[in-house]
Amino acid sequence: MRVLGLSGSMRKDGNTAQLVKVILQRCEDAGIKTDFISLAGKKIMPCLGCEKCKQRKWCINESDDWNDIVLEVMKSDVLIVGSPTYYYDVGGQLKNFIDRTYSLYHDRKLAGKKAVAVAVHANKGATRAVQTIEGFLSAHEFASLGEVSGTGYHEGDVLNDTEAIKKAQKIGDKIVRLVKKNHA
Repeated sequence: MRVLGLSGSMRKDGNTAQLVKVILQRCEDAGIKTDFISLAGKKIMPCLGCEKCKQRKWCINESDDWNDIVLEVMKSDVLIVGSPTYYYDVGGQLKNFIDRTYSLYHDRKLAGKKAVAVAVHANKGATRAVQTIEGFLSAHEFASLGEVSGTGYHEGDVLNDTEAIKKAQKIGDKIVRLVKKNHA
């Protein structure tokens, strides 16, 4: 089993990445293979709305980093997807990534995977960001393993949110139990 953490933050090692990595660390500590991808510094163009993906079965825009990243998502069994909260929702980089997965929707290329939604806010908005992520996951028929929201503004602040850290660790433990149950 492979667990992939995907941070939609433009800060490579910001609070979103750190909270996603708390979950990944629990999995790693149990011997589960994990990988982490940050969308920071990546070029993710928006969906063109051209509908050509219906025939092609893949997004026609291959001039950015989306293809390589989504191939890693497709190889994973569990996806942990996180975003900082910008204006009460996910950041634009992650939204572009999500919108482009429309090209995979037609043939349900992501269906059956497990997922966790993660959001970090300074003081408000994580609930809606989680709802956006969960909408993406639900549309693609992922099975939800839960969600975690954390509070943090400056880099590392989220690690002081003891409730969020505990919840992230519990979700990591849940993934570990799932893996052990399926490989017993």
